[in-house]
Amino acid sequence: MRNGVRLGLDPGDARIGVARCDPSGIIATPLETVPRGKGDLARLAELVAEEDAVEVVMGLPRSLSGGEGPAAARVRVFAAELARAIAPTPVRLVDERLTTVTAESMLRERGKKGQKRRAVVDMAAAVVILQHALDAERARGEAPGDVLTDAPDEETHG
Repeated sequence: MRNGVRLGLDPGDARIGVARCDPSGIIATPLETVPRGKGDLARLAELVAEEDAVEVVMGLPRSLSGGEGPAAARVRVFAAELARAIAPTPVRLVDERLTTVTAESMLRERGKKGQKRRAVVDMAAAVVILQHALDAERARGEAPGDVLTDAPDEETHG
């Protein structure tokens, strides 16, 4: 398991949920929700610097069959923009199938309702994405997903 704080992101159309893990990569916790739009990349770059993150793990929405649609294409563009903004810190894209459903279920079980749940679901989904990536790395001995450096054509598959 690699050492260092990682940030997990759940990029949505309105908000970006952000989570972080401890330097040992054991547990993911919610950090904040960043509004989408002007200044979102700058705020994410600030968080990477503030947390001294070694990597950003971003959820990539796929269909249940594993295919990619328009939402995945938008995330890939955003991930490339973020990779340029935070270079040389890498951005890793990981499968996020069912993470929002899992996060919604967890929040419902904890009694969060309506507006309160919507306000934190993006952060909760970011926690699920990051925790899944950490657990997968610990189990397999290698980090999951695809890595973007500072340009989309430098993508590597892992």
